[in-house]
Amino acid sequence: MLLLFAATASAADIAVLRNGYTIRHENREEIGELTRLYISADRTSFVDIATADVERFERDDSPVFPSTPAEVATAPVKAKAKPGIASGTTSRASAQEIADAIGLASSRYRLDPDFVSSVVSAESGFNSRAVSPKGAQGLMQLMPGTASQLGVDNAFDPAKNTEGGTRYLRMLLERFNFDVAKALAAYNAGPLRVDQHKGVPPYLETRKYVARIINDYNRKKLAQEKLAAAKAKPQRTLPAPSKTAATTRPATKPNTVYQAETLHQQ
Repeated sequence: MLLLFAATASAADIAVLRNGYTIRHENREEIGELTRLYISADRTSFVDIATADVERFERDDSPVFPSTPAEVATAPVKAKAKPGIASGTTSRASAQEIADAIGLASSRYRLDPDFVSSVVSAESGFNSRAVSPKGAQGLMQLMPGTASQLGVDNAFDPAKNTEGGTRYLRMLLERFNFDVAKALAAYNAGPLRVDQHKGVPPYLETRKYVARIINDYNRKKLAQEKLAAAKAKPQRTLPAPSKTAATTRPATKPNTVYQAETLHQQ
């Protein structure tokens, strides 16, 4: 049985973990040995952590600042989503090329391809030719300087861009002790901003970015769990009809009884 204990608050709370890291959340509930932290108030985005890893909860009354032009210029390193298209470029990579690139990079850096795919979706919408107003390029929206440091000589090449972006994502996860929310925030706003605020920065754009990816990833995993459970459910087998039943069944509707039984099982 699932034991659910919801805890709501007018202001957001901070989960202080035993490893020293924190996760800001709007609501939370315990599910067995896990604590589910809801990143968004509508509970569509969440992250599950072991309850034993939580040291305490604190109130967070710090304001969430709106994303004004002035703030974007001085806070998040990256521009908003919905990037444009590079001029004078060839056609975008196919869905299969992108899937292969994500799969290869994820395997190389030991990350769940579904997680990397959620990041690519949030960054570029799977557009390999995307360019943001700030100049970030390709599937994982690498800034030219970052791409150069990662050895990516062509950010519009799906394999090279995804390899570099996934490598950088892995580096951030290791830096923040695999705190997913912090690593994603660092990918969006820069690691120094996360260090400065000791957690996800209070920028509306960054918090929406983190919540969007976590929500998308969780949705994929929940769908996979439901599919696996459905496949594992034992199927009942109808007994073979007896000769007596066969002789008494109306000739005009020979399968009516069995169709009804099948629908009932479903």
